[in-house]
Amino acid sequence: MDMGLWIFLAVIVAIGFWVVSLYNGLVAMRNRFKNAFAQIDVQLKRRYDLIPNLVETAKGYLSHERQTLEAVIAARNGALGASQKAAANPADAIAMGQLSTAEAGLAGALGRLFALVEAYPDLKANQNMMQLSEEITSTENKVAFARQAFNDFVMEYNTGRESFPQNIIAGMFNFGPAAQLEVVDSPEERKAPKVSFS
Repeated sequence: MDMGLWIFLAVIVAIGFWVVSLYNGLVAMRNRFKNAFAQIDVQLKRRYDLIPNLVETAKGYLSHERQTLEAVIAARNGALGASQKAAANPADAIAMGQLSTAEAGLAGALGRLFALVEAYPDLKANQNMMQLSEEITSTENKVAFARQAFNDFVMEYNTGRESFPQNIIAGMFNFGPAAQLEVVDSPEERKAPKVSFS
C-alpha cells in the first residue's frame, strides 16, 4: 500500500473517533440534565404525596374554608399532571413551562392555606399539621437545590450543543435545546417593596 493511502485512512479514522467523541459528550451532557430532573421529580412526588395529608388534617379545623382546600387539591393535581409530562421529556420547553406555571399555582394555593393556618392557633399547634408543614418546607428546599442542579446541567448541555464544532454534530443527530425549569413568580412578588420612613 501507498504511504499516502495510509495517511488518508489514518485521518479518516481520527475524524471518526473525533465525531464519536463529540457525539458521546453530547449524550453524556443530555443524560446529566435528565438525571438531574429525575431528582426534582422524586422531591415533587414526595410533596404531592404530602399535600392530601395536609389538607385532610386542616379539614377538621377549616371546614368553612372548603374553597381554599379544594383549590390546594386542584393545584396539586394540576402540578402532578404537569410534572408527569415534564418527566416524560425533560428537554421539552413547553412541558417545562407548564410545570413552572403549575408549580407557581400550587405555591400560591399552599401559601393561602398556610396563611389560614396562622389564623387558627389550635390547627397551628396540631402536631400532625406541624410535622406535615415541616416536611413540606424541607421538601421545598430539596426541590430548590435539585432545580438549581438541573438548570446548571441544562446550561452546560445547551452551551455544549451550541459551541463549535459540537453544533455540527448536534444538528446532524437532532440534539435539540433543553429548557431550564424557571420559578414563576406572581406579578406582585416581582414588584419592589415600597419603603417609607414617614
